[in-house]
Amino acid sequence: MRIGEKIAIARELHARWADSLLKDPAISRGVRDLMARTESSRKSSVEAGVSEVCRRCDEEEGGSCCGIGLEDRYTPEMLLLNLLLGSSLPDSRQSDNSCHFLGAGGCMLAARDIICINYLCARLCGAITKEGLKGLQETTGREMEAVFVLHDRIRRILRCKTE
Repeated sequence: MRIGEKIAIARELHARWADSLLKDPAISRGVRDLMARTESSRKSSVEAGVSEVCRRCDEEEGGSCCGIGLEDRYTPEMLLLNLLLGSSLPDSRQSDNSCHFLGAGGCMLAARDIICINYLCARLCGAITKEGLKGLQETTGREMEAVFVLHDRIRRILRCKTE
């Protein structure tokens, strides 16, 4: 399924089920928890120097690890989760060689796929101190856990509602 189709499905699901999903205590708690964990993870990323290394690589090397096709990892439910978190889903990509969700300021999604959260290229691994890497892994681990739990809960609820 193409990304445009997944985005359309996510928007339909959001229009139909957002209010109901957000009334679920586990979902509303999970949304708040994921927002806090994502903020902590992104702050650790900046502090460890990841953001700066990625920005320089994108400018100097003419691209980033957030390449075309990475968006294929996203399910309509994961995109729905992003809509619940307040992200907007772009109708078109900003660069022909980049992920559909990569914008001028980085990733436009609040809830990212595990590979997007966890991947560190060789350049990053060489640039981050052991302490920085440890802190980054701790915070990204908590973010990945929150994404998994919330995504799973949404999938189970939607499965029940649509059967």
